[in-house]
Amino acid sequence: MELLLVTLLNGLVYGMLLFMLASGLTLIFSMMGVLNFAHASVYMIGAYLAYQLSRTMGFWLALVVAPVLCGAIGAAIEMYGLRKAHHNGHIAELPFTVGIALLVEKAVQMIWGLAPVPYRVPAALDFTLFSMYGTNFPAYRGFMLLISLLMFLAIWLLLTRTRIGLVIQASLTHPDMVSALGHNVPRVYTTVFAGGSALAGLAGVIGGNYLVTEPAMAFTMGPIVFVVVVFGGLGSLVGCLIASILMGLVQ
Repeated sequence: MELLLVTLLNGLVYGMLLFMLASGLTLIFSMMGVLNFAHASVYMIGAYLAYQLSRTMGFWLALVVAPVLCGAIGAAIEMYGLRKAHHNGHIAELPFTVGIALLVEKAVQMIWGLAPVPYRVPAALDFTLFSMYGTNFPAYRGFMLLISLLMFLAIWLLLTRTRIGLVIQASLTHPDMVSALGHNVPRVYTTVFAGGSALAGLAGVIGGNYLVTEPAMAFTMGPIVFVVVVFGGLGSLVGCLIASILMGLVQ
């Protein structure tokens, strides 16, 4: 029983980390219909940026700045590359996003090297939150659970309870009508892609010191995230949450 409870708790933490990463991909696909194979690469960028920024400005500022920078990178990718590929259908999107992923991996290797970087848990959260049957539960894992739950609540409220969410969803199904009403549909797409990239960057900031920050982390997490998104139902935020938790418990 003790081993089962500890394993379930650790599986829940890992599952919520998967949700943090998969939620951005689910948002991009549900709003834009784009299978972004470079999504896990933005997650890796978030981890490396957090490591670099935390050395000068500390973890808490890096927690804010790194996702914002990842969102800006995502916006640039959508505006200057993916937008052109999107007009040619999903076949063109596939090699473009895979190419971006390969370029990001090589860039990370050139800047930070091939070995893992010492991205550590912040000292303020480096203590035991509680003990269960002699096993300590770190406070940082509780922090991960809190951030992931707040993320789910924020995304759900944004899409279902705000005017912005209604415009975003309408832009996917009736872009011509939304444009006729005076909304800039390409800007909406850019905002969605930037938001999804920022969520991936946040997952990198949170998960980079929980797992390992190294150049292969994107290709390690990428396939798992796509399984979560497909298993949860393409475009379903609630399905993504359930699938992430189940995947975390199974692993």
